[in-house]
Amino acid sequence: MNTPAKPVFRTKPNAIETLFGTRKAVLGMIHCLPLPGAPRYDGQPIDEIVDFAVEEAKVYAQFGLDGIVVENHGDIPFAKPEDLGPETAAAMAVVAGAVRRAVGLPIGINVLANGALHAIAVAKATGASFVRVNQWANAYVANEGFIEGPAAAATRYRARLRAQDIQVFADVHVKHGAHAITADRSLAELARDVEFFDADAAIVTGQRTGDSATMDELRAIAQGTSLPVVIGSGVNPSNVGELFTVADAVIVASFLKRDGVWWNPVDRERVSTFMKEAVKARA
Repeated sequence: MNTPAKPVFRTKPNAIETLFGTRKAVLGMIHCLPLPGAPRYDGQPIDEIVDFAVEEAKVYAQFGLDGIVVENHGDIPFAKPEDLGPETAAAMAVVAGAVRRAVGLPIGINVLANGALHAIAVAKATGASFVRVNQWANAYVANEGFIEGPAAAATRYRARLRAQDIQVFADVHVKHGAHAITADRSLAELARDVEFFDADAAIVTGQRTGDSATMDELRAIAQGTSLPVVIGSGVNPSNVGELFTVADAVIVASFLKRDGVWWNPVDRERVSTFMKEAVKARA
């Protein structure tokens, strides 16, 4: 069981229970096809990009997932936040709005890389319930270069949009980067930082897409924050039971795709297999 730390900011309702109506939520990831402006976008109509995302969302809904995260993972190599164009937010809004209308599940928005303000704008425009921000507090050296936490700017922007109901799920030790800048601080302290900067959930990840966090990392982060803790990568049928002994939610991505490869379409058999184990684990 997760024994939360003493809060370091004002207490708030548990974001997982509030958004998903369960204490152990399963969220599926939609990796969007390349969007307009991305290097691999080939000019295909936006309707085809929307249809791809909606079909994946319908599979997730059919097999009982509790929520969905829409992410522009097809836009590799990712741009830094200041280099993201309005076309990315516009396309994400079209896709996310269609997904939410198609399945009626709570959805989240993740605009890579670390596009917190873009994600909040998309969430406000589409009725999304939360955003994922990979580096919310402090700073690290990412594949994209030096990335600073946008919490101060993002919370003020959210307030200007009258969008305080949009929750922030913040990575504590984000993948695809080096953490030398904060290497003198423990995972528990980094978890306290995202809570202190008004996040609503703390995300635990592995080193890169598809890699699982260790149980030691999960416990360290859970012990450092009173926020609900979410696993953000590397979840599969073999480890979901153990992860749910501490985590409040899991975001599942690569395992649910054909051959376990993130850029492939969702595999119905894999979704079914995973959900059977997840249901047993949270029972």
